[in-house]
Parts: sequence; C-alpha cells; structure tokens
Amino acid sequence: MKTVLPNMHDAEPIPPEARAEIDRLLQSGDLFRYTAPQDAPVALLEREFAAEMGVKYALAVSSCSAALFLSLKALGLPRDARVLIPGFTFAAVPSSIIHADLIPVLCECGDNYRIDLDDFAAKLDSVSAVIVSHMRGHTSDMDAIMALCDAKGIPVIEDAAHSLGTTWHGRKIGTIGRIGCFSFQSYKLLNAGEGGILITDDAEIVARAVILSGAYEHMWQKHLRPGDNTAELGAAFDRWQNRLPLYNLRMSNLSAAVIRPQIPHIARRVTDGRRNHDRVATQIDASPWLHVPARLEPEMRAPDSLQFNVVGMDEAQTRDFVSMAASNGVKVQVFGLSTDNARAYWNWKFLPEMPDLPRTRAMLMCACDTRLPARLTPEDCDAVAAVLIQAAESVMGDQLAYGT
Repeated sequence: MKTVLPNMHDAEPIPPEARAEIDRLLQSGDLFRYTAPQDAPVALLEREFAAEMGVKYALAVSSCSAALFLSLKALGLPRDARVLIPGFTFAAVPSSIIHADLIPVLCECGDNYRIDLDDFAAKLDSVSAVIVSHMRGHTSDMDAIMALCDAKGIPVIEDAAHSLGTTWHGRKIGTIGRIGCFSFQSYKLLNAGEGGILITDDAEIVARAVILSGAYEHMWQKHLRPGDNTAELGAAFDRWQNRLPLYNLRMSNLSAAVIRPQIPHIARRVTDGRRNHDRVATQIDASPWLHVPARLEPEMRAPDSLQFNVVGMDEAQTRDFVSMAASNGVKVQVFGLSTDNARAYWNWKFLPEMPDLPRTRAMLMCACDTRLPARLTPEDCDAVAAVLIQAAESVMGDQLAYGT
C-alpha cells in the first residue's frame, strides 16, 4: 500500500505578520530599497539579520549566487585569479567565480560529503581565495581549513546557503570566514522564493559590496545605521564612490517584508529540523544497505534535508531503490545518477578546467538526497524512514538472504 505523506517540497507558510507590511507596500508601490529616506524594509532586514548572526554588517541582495559574486569582487582579486572550492557543491558556486572573471579550482570530497583536507592543502598554494561550501549543511573541518588559509593569508568565503542555524564549536556558521553568504530561496530555512545576504565584520568589504550591488550616487548613506562606526564605514564608502561598476543585484522591499517575520522562527525551525533529521537517520542507519555519515564532533547542524549513502548496490539496484521509494511517496535523488544534476561537477561544462576527482565522483554515485522539512511530524518522519528501509530491502533482500 502506498504511504500517505505530506508534500515534502512545500515550504512553511509565510507568517501572517508579513501580510500587513506586504499590503502597505502594494498600496504605496514603494518596492525599491532606496526610495524611503530611512528604515526601508531591506535596510531593516540587514540590521536584524546582522544582529541575529552577531556581526557588524549585512547586505541583502537578489540571491546567494549574487552574494558570492559580490564577495569575490569585493576582495579585489585580479582577473584569472584561482579560487578553491569543494568538488561537491551546486553549479551556482563555480558560476559565481566565472562571473567574477576568476577560475574555479575543485578539490576532492570524501564519502562523508566534506572537504578532503589532504587535497585541499595540496591545492592551496595555487589559489588566491577559498569558498567553503557547507553543502547540504555538512560542515567541513573549519578549524583545519582556517588554520591552513590563515597561515597563507588566503581569504575564506563561507557559502552557507544550507547552513543558517548551524554552529561549529558554538560559533555560527557564516561568521568564521571573512565573509558569509546565505540563501533565501524557497527550500532554505528563510524563504522569500529568491534572495540572499552576505555578512562580514570588515568595513572595507561591505562598502565595496554595497556599491557593487547597485548603490549609485550617494545611496550608500542609507546603509549607515545608528551605532555604526560611521567614520570607518563612511571613509570606506567615500574611497570607493564612482570607482566601482554597478551590477544592480539589489533586493526589493517586497522580498524583505516576506523574510523579516521569519527571523524569530529560526531557532524553532532549527530544533524541529534537527529532530526530524536525527529521527530518520537513526532508523535508516540500522539498515545494512543505507548509511548516514556522522557529523563532525564540533558541528551542530540545522538540517532541512537528509543525505545518506547506499551500501553494496550497483547502479541498476540504486535506480530500482530510487524508483521504489518514489512509488511510495519519498522522492530521492542520487547526485551522480540524476540526469544533468547541477551538483555533479562533470555536468559543469562551462568550467575552464575539468578536474579528475575520483573520490568525489565515487561518493556522488552513491550519495542520496531527500527533502526532510522541519514542518514534518515525528509520525511523518517514521513513515519516511519506513519507505526508505522497505525500498532498500525490496531491492537487496535476496542479497541479504544469500549472505546469511
């Protein structure tokens, strides 16, 4: 019998508090962030998000990809400088590097989805910057990564699109590197359909990013907040006024109005997401055919999806497993087997250099991904786990019998 599950791709409802502000904006037509003399919704979002993350500065933009691009441009890297990224990430990450006139360099990832530190260290001397993608919310060893990069004076950008609410030794992901970038796309913890934000404590970086994002003339003055070190920040803005191109990657007030009421829900969504992930992970990890890699000890994740590896299945059996799970209501993608998957690096035909990453390729051929929203109930989670376990047993049950 087919399992009845809620639509796993539906997001949580937008909080009702957003509606009054959205109606006000629609009545006024005031959707552009720089029209109001002060306290536009986008400016308020930046202040509130910076306070939530415990950083000095935030810049809200049109997407996390835009935030990554602006971060790279704000670093002032020379054309064709090389930027190191993990081989397991989303196509938007190397794309942002290409857009910034730079060259992506990919390093290996292990079967736990995290950066292979030996390959990372071996390639570090050839690059000018690093983007650490915490892909699907899995944190690589940030202690080791920051030690290696700090020793060589290499700036680190954190692609924290999947990691809002995750901590490392109690420190919020996105605040460890020089710049952190987050996503507000529909499947993320805060949902505006599209949108992104970058955070930093560096006045020079944020001043450059603000102007690059599209703060023409003296619109940067609307980014100065009460309590800011206006001497430091204002001097940085003055330095870069009219000296940088404008890429017009601004966020609209309407997006900000959707996001702001969700910020107080972060802690609850993190708690619920972790509960759901751990409940399903514990159950499926008991199967001989499914394995959930353990988190690193300093990491406390904020998951809204589940990743696991199939064990002992060939390609045909893996495809049968995916089909069986889907027929019972749980959609699973295998990163390396899904047609044209944007997370499989060999599909990034736009790369100027296509690497050979055998460890990453092997991982992607058995790494499974399924949505696991925070809004699911414990009973929903048990049903998801049952579908996955039963699908694996249906495909591999005879193999287990022969082995006993």
